[in-house]
Amino acid sequence: MSFLTRIDLKRTMELYRKQKEQKLQQKGIVIWFTGLSGAGKTTLATNLEKRLLDAGFYTVLLDGDILRNGLNAGLGFTDADRFENIRRAAETAKLFAQNGVVTLCSFITPTEVLRNQVRLLLEHEQYEEIFVKCSIETCERRDVKGLYKKVRDGGLSHFTGISSTFEIPIKPTITVDTEVSTVTECIEIIYSKIITKIIF
Repeated sequence: MSFLTRIDLKRTMELYRKQKEQKLQQKGIVIWFTGLSGAGKTTLATNLEKRLLDAGFYTVLLDGDILRNGLNAGLGFTDADRFENIRRAAETAKLFAQNGVVTLCSFITPTEVLRNQVRLLLEHEQYEEIFVKCSIETCERRDVKGLYKKVRDGGLSHFTGISSTFEIPIKPTITVDTEVSTVTECIEIIYSKIITKIIF
């Protein structure tokens, strides 16, 4: 039997994970923000990351817009492309979590089918789903990226909330409403509920 065939990769990864988590003094976890464009997912994820960094935790932020300009470049917004976009994002998040990193993910993830896909891919990981609630009317008024205007002008199709469906999450870990709560208030709600799951 060769050296390579004797290696139990899964067992080895689990051992290294425990060592890394012990070294980092934190548990690998995936915190997944879902909601409409303009609801405040990236704002909350960025501010939560800063709060965690200030508390001494090692983090990484995966954002839908950034991944679509790199790892997921070339993917559109058809059902098949959305599925692949989320699959790649979840697999990337899993790799970080398996190495003891607190992994924050900001992706619209518009349907329960897609969110279930994420749960399935991360079934052996600590996974927290954050629903960033906000009405389509308020998101369109904010229009922080100018996307809603492009949709109304005919420049974008398959846009979530207007020409493509967004399904309200059935059982998110946490729901925060950015229409009634400030960024600081939302961060306090999320931080207080997930911090015990991160502490080693």
